[in-house]
Amino acid sequence: MLIIGIILWGMLIGAAAQLILGTGRKGLNWGMALGAGLVGSFVGGLLISLIAGDGLEFRPSGIIGSLVGALLVSGIWIYVDRKQVEN
Repeated sequence: MLIIGIILWGMLIGAAAQLILGTGRKGLNWGMALGAGLVGSFVGGLLISLIAGDGLEFRPSGIIGSLVGALLVSGIWIYVDRKQVEN
């Protein structure tokens, strides 16, 4: 049950990041939402642990850290996608 909750949380956070960034597509890319949400949660947790002075510890973060991480991952993902389309 915990794994399903983590997957759903990741998808929701990733979808929110896409809506904030405005991907320029109709609808949401749920694959990107899942990947960016899950990876972004750990990226956000790492950033928060570095800011807090805990060192390089990977840990799940809260809502804000997850969203910031998902925004970073989604932004990079969208940038790479657009560069590939241009080439």
